[in-house]
Amino acid sequence: MAPIGEPEQPGGLPEDPDEITAELARIAAEAEKRDDGSRDGTARRVRALARRLGNGLARGGHRLGTGPRNGLRMLTEQLLDAAPRIPVRNLATLRAQHPGARTPEELADLLVAGAVRASTAVGASAGTVAMMPVPLMMPVELASELLASAAIELKLIAELYAVYGQVPEGSARQRSYAYLAAWSEGRGMDLTRPGALLALNRSAALRRQVGKRLTRSGLRKLPTLAPLLAGAVIGARVSRKDTLRLATTVREDLHGRRPADPGYWDAAGA
Repeated sequence: MAPIGEPEQPGGLPEDPDEITAELARIAAEAEKRDDGSRDGTARRVRALARRLGNGLARGGHRLGTGPRNGLRMLTEQLLDAAPRIPVRNLATLRAQHPGARTPEELADLLVAGAVRASTAVGASAGTVAMMPVPLMMPVELASELLASAAIELKLIAELYAVYGQVPEGSARQRSYAYLAAWSEGRGMDLTRPGALLALNRSAALRRQVGKRLTRSGLRKLPTLAPLLAGAVIGARVSRKDTLRLATTVREDLHGRRPADPGYWDAAGA
């Protein structure tokens, strides 16, 4: 794979990956903001992300629409780069920020509601930008929506593992790839088994999994590029439905397993 910063190579990654990762982190951090004003901020961030992706692809001489395999590889690597840097709160922080949540289920409800709001805003924002008469930028806009939605959902999955007392052992980077594997599988995997994190490192298998998930998500989000406000409405609806389905499945899986430490909830609130 070509090193970052070599745009002359076909399918090379965009320059300034740290800036794109920072943009993803900002979008993910919007997950629990109220509806008033948050959608405008999300739209601006999605446009900024699209510009950075678009500039990088232009330097490489490619658009996602003209090189789907190269575009998918770029998106997969970008998400793998971003995953360890997406801000994730531990249970103590989550409980301090949501003092009204008396049980794991109540806290999970709040987190899911926030993530669904943010994902809906991202979908609507991408559809709104797709209204603009710049056909070549539409695939890049779809790419920005895919990455932003993935960042929001990854943050949600990681924090749900904390809420249900099932944070796996290992470094933050190892855990991020484990959560990415759970995201790509669309379920709450058992990450507490011995050796689970070693098997879920940044491997070729994980790349394939993530690539397949991005492809499926991209196909579902294609109607986002519909003209006029139809794209915004469809994008919001599809993103909301996808994030809610993922959250429901992950919660059901995690709820069905006992935490390693039965006293984890009270300890985090002390």
